[in-house]
Amino acid sequence: MDSTLDHVMIRVADLEESLGWYQKHFDYEEQDRYEGDGFTIVYLGPREMHEGSAMLEITHNEGEDPELGDAWGHIAVRVPEGELEAVYKQLMEEGVEDYRDPESCGGRYAFIKDPDGHEIELVQRDHGEKWSLDHTMIRVEDADAALGFWTRKFEYQEVGRWEADTFANYFVQPKDAAPEEMAVELTYNYDGRTYNSGDSWGHLCVRVDDLHDDWKLLMEREAEDYRDPTECDDLYAFTKDQDGHEIELLKRDPQTDSLFPF
Repeated sequence: MDSTLDHVMIRVADLEESLGWYQKHFDYEEQDRYEGDGFTIVYLGPREMHEGSAMLEITHNEGEDPELGDAWGHIAVRVPEGELEAVYKQLMEEGVEDYRDPESCGGRYAFIKDPDGHEIELVQRDHGEKWSLDHTMIRVEDADAALGFWTRKFEYQEVGRWEADTFANYFVQPKDAAPEEMAVELTYNYDGRTYNSGDSWGHLCVRVDDLHDDWKLLMEREAEDYRDPTECDDLYAFTKDQDGHEIELLKRDPQTDSLFPF
């Protein structure tokens, strides 16, 4: 299965506040927008994006105040090598919440929060546009099952791991992915804890070549039949991993101007 991590979706309480935050602090541009019945979806990303770069999808449902859980961890955005301290200082001067500064993270990375409390890691990279999505972290209750899900169902490969005394991080990505593409970080805590998903984090989206053929392949590989293509007007579909994280399958029409399939 050929696929690319297309976007990660988060839900926000105040659309204009969130858009303003990401546009001010990350210099994101609105890539596309869809106004539905009682909801709005906006795709955001840096001004210059690699063709394989993932976008951030912000969803606002009118009258709803999303609840954070701990099953979803964070998104990570790239900053240039050697600029972490300067970037963090600038964000603090701009009024961003001081959550975990570089010093507390050994000078290797840092964390901030957006207006809805979504955690955002700042990671130093020598590739990819500044502020582009580097990875999305999700917490899993069984590392073997999680790695098996991504390698068997989607044919992803493990591209990195860090095993500490109390937890481990495993990074997976499509085969032959460009450095600019986003990865998925699977975090496994050894103490057997369970997690609450909440609804503030939405889903990961995988862009595929053929929606129906790839969905059929996933079903043959025993992925969960959550929302099949026919339930979604044959425009997209949803499965879930072993921990209940939602994963969208989407095929875009390259002949249209819109990023949305409808």
